[in-house]
Amino acid sequence: MQAQDLLRQLRIPELGEVRQYVRSLPTNTLMGMGAFAAVTTYWFATRPRALKPPCDLSMQSVEIEGGEYARRSVLMDEGKPMTHFYSDALTMYEVFLRGVRVSNNGPCLGSRKPNKPYEWLSYQEVADKAEYLGSALLHRGHSQAGDKFIGVFAQNRPEWTIAELACYTYSLVSVPLYDTLGTEAIGYIIDKAAISTIVCDVPNKASLIMDCVSGREHTVRTIILMEPFDADLVARGQKCGIEILSLKDVEGIGKVNHRKPLPPNPDDLAIICFTSGTTGNPKGAMLTHRNVVSNCSAFIKITQGELRPCPDDVLISFLPLAHMFERVVEGVILCHGGRIGFFQGDIRLLMDDLKMLRPTVFPVVPRLLNRMFDKIFGQANTPLKRWLLDFASRRKEAELRSGVVRKDSMWDKLIFSKVQASLGGRVRLMITGAAPVSPTVLTFLRAALGCQFYEGYGQTECTAGCTMSMPGDWTAGHVGAPLPCNTVKLVDVPDMNYNAANGEGEVCVKGPNVFQGYLEDPEKTAEAIDKDGWLHTGDIGKWLPNGTLKIVDRKKHIFKLAQGEYIAPEKIENIYIRSDPVAQAFVHGDSLQACLVAVIVPDPDIVPGWAKKRGFEGSYADLCKSKELKTAILEDILRLGKEGGLKSFEQVKDIALHPEMFSVQNGLLTPTLKAKRAELRNFFREQIDQLYSKIKM
Repeated sequence: MQAQDLLRQLRIPELGEVRQYVRSLPTNTLMGMGAFAAVTTYWFATRPRALKPPCDLSMQSVEIEGGEYARRSVLMDEGKPMTHFYSDALTMYEVFLRGVRVSNNGPCLGSRKPNKPYEWLSYQEVADKAEYLGSALLHRGHSQAGDKFIGVFAQNRPEWTIAELACYTYSLVSVPLYDTLGTEAIGYIIDKAAISTIVCDVPNKASLIMDCVSGREHTVRTIILMEPFDADLVARGQKCGIEILSLKDVEGIGKVNHRKPLPPNPDDLAIICFTSGTTGNPKGAMLTHRNVVSNCSAFIKITQGELRPCPDDVLISFLPLAHMFERVVEGVILCHGGRIGFFQGDIRLLMDDLKMLRPTVFPVVPRLLNRMFDKIFGQANTPLKRWLLDFASRRKEAELRSGVVRKDSMWDKLIFSKVQASLGGRVRLMITGAAPVSPTVLTFLRAALGCQFYEGYGQTECTAGCTMSMPGDWTAGHVGAPLPCNTVKLVDVPDMNYNAANGEGEVCVKGPNVFQGYLEDPEKTAEAIDKDGWLHTGDIGKWLPNGTLKIVDRKKHIFKLAQGEYIAPEKIENIYIRSDPVAQAFVHGDSLQACLVAVIVPDPDIVPGWAKKRGFEGSYADLCKSKELKTAILEDILRLGKEGGLKSFEQVKDIALHPEMFSVQNGLLTPTLKAKRAELRNFFREQIDQLYSKIKM
């Protein structure tokens, strides 16, 4: 009986009873229920779906059995490092030919003049110009067997890529030059590679070349100029034994004396990329076509799902083409028949170029990301705006943790649409490399920009990258898993207490993307590549539980304090620059001193407001002289250092404030924005000595 009563109590109402109940409800209640049903239906129909990752994100790399703790990507087919992705694209020349085919001879390279739209060269037009230039180079005596090194000294522009393609077409080798090297280094490169022809963009570059070789024996016979030049430059060239020609005239020579392409083999040299380094003469990293193609192919492999580049993609080219990061990204785009739009040459006009070009692919470096981050938060100049920005970013970051990246949420429409529009509104893929990026900045911009945003790690000696974050893994604080073109192992660094058995040590790379050595420098080559073929990067890494790599230190720049403790200054600097008012930091110490000091460059966009909240005001210049600001910044960085796990001897004892940013132009950063520690030490010697003298008192 009790069971029957219970069933009666639980009985499901009949349809007629439900209708009668609904009719009895007030109109307002019915409207509310309808609205709720509509919202629920809309949410289910439009709810974001996570991108399907290419592997189990909890295990992105696996240890190689018997491989001294080496690990490989789980995307590596049959455990073999990949050398190519497409069977018809085994060299960079074939990469371009594939682009010609899959683009259906669509737009290839574009440029613009101020306040004008982009103008485009088709794939076939680019191929023709490359053949004309290459034919002229052969006509003037260059050949794969002999004089094969061609200098390219220009800002990013279509002619840069055409000059390099001319080299690829006829098995010649491009040697990029860049003005931040300085005249001494450029002269050294010309001599080292015995360069006889240099393609320049503007007359000033030609003049600089002549400054480098004037008054001594040299190999330069020809300078080819993209821009117009005058008779004075020609006359000066004659005095130096150098013929000055226009690119247009040289293409004309090649058209009249056209040669059939002489395609390279995968193991032929493609590029000699001279790395500036922080000390000593530049080193010429020799990279083959196989090196570059394998690196491009690994990126394609990782993004081969819905993210794979296609003919509809548009790349904005502004990062220096003299460095491999940009060249690999451009190779990926050209391989898929996409188009490359070049910035006007002035970084201050980049935002205008972005709005005009509306790119879909946007490679960046951390410094640009930091500026974007600071600008966004700088515009949130009221407590309400700041709260809304924080709240919106937290909501989107929650989606990121679920693997969801999008730009059509309510928060995008209310808060982030202007930021996305400032980049042209179509960016779907970004990648950052060249230097560490703050996890806070990366996570926020992934949320704000609503696009697939990767972080990579590598160096010229492994072509560009050796690790990269995986689609769907939008966590920050690591540089991803090994690329499928290489394996990575960590080796012991006893002096710094890093042990490979504990999953930490110096990062070493092996694979078809590892360079062939330094040009005419067997000693430096032997320092970089050991007898087993492993490239030693000098960076200290740590494996995370999911098989990704975290860069934690730098081997090269360690030094001892007077008590014998080893110090890795870059690790400390990376913690200190998380402080809101700090733009740059240089930590110094040596074996004659018992403690560390630092030079801090306050952030001019943040410091005035930051200082005002603490009760002191003034111009940026005045604040940089303020004892109050110095004390406040010192307290903040020490707090961050403690939170970051720095030992007491790793914390600075005092700081000096400096109002001018370290830069390539003032000689304190390399062209890849790494600190020139010797130059920084010499530049700030007086401030360093003053800091130590006060500490001793």
